[in-house]
Amino acid sequence: MEAYKSEFIEFMVESDVLKFGEFTLKSGRKSPFFMNAGAYVTGSQLMRLGEYYAKAIHDNYGDDFDVLFGPAYKGIPISVVTAVAYSQLYGKEIRYCSDRKEEKDHGADKGSFLGSTLKDGDRVVMIEDVTTSGKSMEETVPKVKGAADVEIVGLMVSLNRMEVGLGGVKSALDEIKETYGFDARAIVTMEEVVEHLYNKECQGKIVIDDKMKEAIDAYYAQYGAK
Repeated sequence: MEAYKSEFIEFMVESDVLKFGEFTLKSGRKSPFFMNAGAYVTGSQLMRLGEYYAKAIHDNYGDDFDVLFGPAYKGIPISVVTAVAYSQLYGKEIRYCSDRKEEKDHGADKGSFLGSTLKDGDRVVMIEDVTTSGKSMEETVPKVKGAADVEIVGLMVSLNRMEVGLGGVKSALDEIKETYGFDARAIVTMEEVVEHLYNKECQGKIVIDDKMKEAIDAYYAQYGAK
């Protein structure tokens, strides 16, 4: 596993973003783990988050893209800090763009988007925190494609939960690739998280002990993607 991946796993736990216990997801599933990117709240946390996203995007998609698109709301700060980090790490200026939940009908920046205007020929990398079902893409992809003649290069999320999406067979990221025709990747997978944290001390405690590992295994026996 690349060094930045293992660092990112520990960073999620340290930041109280990745938690283990008993959680009810929006889908109604009872999960032994939960990820909340909204817990990144300090300047140093956001700076590091942008660096991890930038490294993963660079590793997976290279430099041949123009815009980072972060869907509202959590995708907005992630796209901003990643654009900053990409410039610092790789010396390339990448524009950021996000959508508005409600269209602004006044001022110089009126319309459905924040940040850069999407232009014909733009190559776009989408950014989200985590995708459990892939449902968010149903709204986001038509917005982006409808704004200009752009190519969506791929999607990058923090964590691949590795569970079935809306179709009930493939993972949400695989479903996105099949439905929309662009790649979908994650900085780390849940398999990598378990591999790195199982019976290993992090922040002075073991977050995935034998009991939690059993709960995670049981969850994937029911919801794991084939």
